[in-house]
Amino acid sequence: MNWLRIATVAVLSGCAFPAVAEEAVSCGGAAMLGGAQLNCGLVEPKAAPQFCSFSWALHMPTGDQKIVEGSFLLPPGAVNVSVYQGSGFDRPMSDPIVICRATK
Repeated sequence: MNWLRIATVAVLSGCAFPAVAEEAVSCGGAAMLGGAQLNCGLVEPKAAPQFCSFSWALHMPTGDQKIVEGSFLLPPGAVNVSVYQGSGFDRPMSDPIVICRATK
């Protein structure tokens, strides 16, 4: 029985478990009436600067889909920053995907 416990602990100690981190950035976007806008801000005012990239699928009145992409830097204390603004879109095809990473 002890060998089984030792083997289980040895196997589990070699496995990688997913890390959970708090989100530092909050973003929201809307597309309507011919325009699209994506705003982001830091959730924690004293968070480190965040380098972020985004991708967003938007629908055009012609029936086509356009994917807009970009990157931006949020400095400490940034709140409600417009990181993308465009025209020619009547609705979103997806939610914006934003991935951020703290810079040192």
